[in-house]
Amino acid sequence: MSTLLIRNADLVVTMDEDRREIPDGGLFARDGVLVAVEPTADLPRMADHVIDASGCVVTPGLINTHHHLFQTLTRAVPGAQDAALFGWLRALYPIWSKMGPEEIRISALVGLAELALSGCSTAADHLYLFPNGARLDDEIDAAAQLGVRLHANRGAMSIGESAGGLPPDSLVEDEAAILKDCLRVIEDFHDPEPGAMARVGVAPCSPFSVSEGLMRDAAALARDKGVRLHTHLAENDEDVAFSLERFGLRPGDWAESLGWTGPDVWHAHCVKLDPSEIALFARSGTAVAHCPCSNMRLGSGIAPIRAMRDAGVTVGLGVDGSASNDGGNLLAEARAAMLLQRVAGGASAMAAREALEIATLGGAKALGRDDLGALAHGKRADAAIYDLRGVETAGAWDAVAALMLCGPLRARDLVVEGRVVVAEGRIATLDLPMALERHRRLARRLAG
Repeated sequence: MSTLLIRNADLVVTMDEDRREIPDGGLFARDGVLVAVEPTADLPRMADHVIDASGCVVTPGLINTHHHLFQTLTRAVPGAQDAALFGWLRALYPIWSKMGPEEIRISALVGLAELALSGCSTAADHLYLFPNGARLDDEIDAAAQLGVRLHANRGAMSIGESAGGLPPDSLVEDEAAILKDCLRVIEDFHDPEPGAMARVGVAPCSPFSVSEGLMRDAAALARDKGVRLHTHLAENDEDVAFSLERFGLRPGDWAESLGWTGPDVWHAHCVKLDPSEIALFARSGTAVAHCPCSNMRLGSGIAPIRAMRDAGVTVGLGVDGSASNDGGNLLAEARAAMLLQRVAGGASAMAAREALEIATLGGAKALGRDDLGALAHGKRADAAIYDLRGVETAGAWDAVAALMLCGPLRARDLVVEGRVVVAEGRIATLDLPMALERHRRLARRLAG
């Protein structure tokens, strides 16, 4: 039996049902499960591992609902810096085709470490290309090494340029082989139990890279195996135009026609959903992964998150790929989400606490994790600790709002399943400098 005690926090932001914010608070966990979240005076005095959070705010571990970890090797690529979505993809596909198992594993290790340093304890990744023997297994291994939770989504592309799709033919797969491998990774890695460190989803890439047949078959397979469904949808005007021209339907209606709406589905981006599609998502329980920084970087637009949440749509946050963000800081993503909604709807369109809620509870609900997203009895012991004694927050009156409005942008500590992953601002579970050196060598090799 292992115990954890976090004590003396200036404030514990629980995100529990009562949205308690506990001054001079802390938490006590046993075997990765929260037993008490209370004022420090009401907690046990001893534990196997004790963290003093004086001067800090403690939040639930942040939850990232959409990423492409392999893209950490292709940040700031010159030919893709100023392109919209389709041009950006065409510039990068040839580079990605050179990757293999080591690139997938090291990029995931570095990308997940970057997320962890921002306070992210759970990440959903969408790996949709498998060149040169790469497998989903490679990034699952990386997450296990680091000690963070991973929802690894087995993506796919099956319609290449010669058949009217966007990706080059060299990066597409046979649809029967795709479904077979989806089944393999579900059976090998998916853990449906509370506290799972690894879960698997089924995630054909996008309307412009897979067939409708694969979308239907993937949905049937996922539901037969009890796993979730994920894809890109309505990311920009080009995306919508493609759907209208190819299918005669708007993206949301297209998704519904293929069985891709429901409480087991979450779609990335959804920047261009119209009011009827928002109503469809609310009615069906379909969730959205909002990726504000990527949407700005690619000029895709401002997703109607205020309208979605007002309609009852579940919204989580995603940093998206590191070639379109080009970072992986989930706290910065929450700030961007809040500020963009204010640009679109005025200064009161989104408050700081709502942005933090999207980054925690919203992400947990989008991923189907009722064991995560809050600091409460019976939830998993995933917590981020942010030091508010730095220059960024000097003079801040409201500690919670300071996380969104001021900083810091890095967590001092991160605990996942009661185990320390980040300690005093450094990754505690692996030699990050060594991983970064290998990452640099791989990036140089890709650059030729």
